Amino acid sequence: MRQMIPVERVFAHHEASTLLSPGIRTFKTRRSRITPTQERALISYAHYVIEMRSEPLSAESDWQMPGAPIVVEIGFGTGASTVAMAEHDQATALLAIDVHTPGIGDLLDKAGAAQLTNLRVMEADALTVLERMVLPESLSGVRSYFPDPWPKARHHKRRLVQPPIAQLLHSKLLPGGYWHIATDWDEYAESITCVMAEESGWVGGQIKRPENRPVTMFEARALREGRTITDLLYTKA
Repeated sequence: MRQMIPVERVFAHHEASTLLSPGIRTFKTRRSRITPTQERALISYAHYVIEMRSEPLSAESDWQMPGAPIVVEIGFGTGASTVAMAEHDQATALLAIDVHTPGIGDLLDKAGAAQLTNLRVMEADALTVLERMVLPESLSGVRSYFPDPWPKARHHKRRLVQPPIAQLLHSKLLPGGYWHIATDWDEYAESITCVMAEESGWVGGQIKRPENRPVTMFEARALREGRTITDLLYTKA
């Protein structure tokens, strides 16, 4: 059996966003363990990582891509689809944000092997990053593929797609910027549709699955288990 190495990080650096009620987060915090491959990637490809700071993100300084459109991906699992999208569109500066250290190690390992130059990674609460490091009307797009559906009614307040978050993203997107969401939970798809219909400044709804969106690990599992995949695309009017 391959040796597992304990991670010393305990999510203390995942500073809570002030957007939601105190103690409410859109993700689950937990101790994690990483493999030797993931640990090597965290060390060898640390140049892909952006730390939390007060200065805003910049395509010129953070990616060395002056004038490039910036797209944020919130949550990425093992990162396979993230790397595929970054390879497919190397003119876009992609920021992938997650809180799961092993997944970040997987993403860095794949990004390093592909020698990507247009990808950067943050281990943080994406809402905190958006609040503190993203200037108004500076993003071209946001991707949220298979966010936690938080199916129990008492946990709906933790869902990513809810009014205050929709309003935050709207303020950070350029006119014409998009929010692309995919879910394998029918009730969540209905909830997203209702939430976004009530938010002014957005147009869009359910779309046919884009051919250029790679199948994620979560999506492959959902398909094996017979669940329906719903893609929704909203644009800042």
